[in-house]
Amino acid sequence: MGVSKTEMFTDQQNEIALFAKVFGHPARVAILQHLFKINACVCGDLVNEIGLAQPTISQHLKELKYLGLIKGNVEGTSVCYCIDKENWTKMKTIMSDFLHQDLTDNQNCC
Repeated sequence: MGVSKTEMFTDQQNEIALFAKVFGHPARVAILQHLFKINACVCGDLVNEIGLAQPTISQHLKELKYLGLIKGNVEGTSVCYCIDKENWTKMKTIMSDFLHQDLTDNQNCC
């Protein structure tokens, strides 16, 4: 498999690509939707809610946390997760700016 050569691209391009990767898996989308639905921190009931094995859920949580879309706090023997509101807002701005690009009226192609 080839190297992605991320250093060839701007920080913003790499950030957009990472956000797109996170939304590229339905389990991560389901986790985010669940966290928004309950509007609270969740401690351990994601396995029952999402229906995947604990190691799989943990890997998806790790990806979401790596990007800062969620944050986790240790409470006893559990880690409780919730949406990181500040980073979520930042991500929405970055993705919105990217997705709201439009072609100019004088674009003549194909």
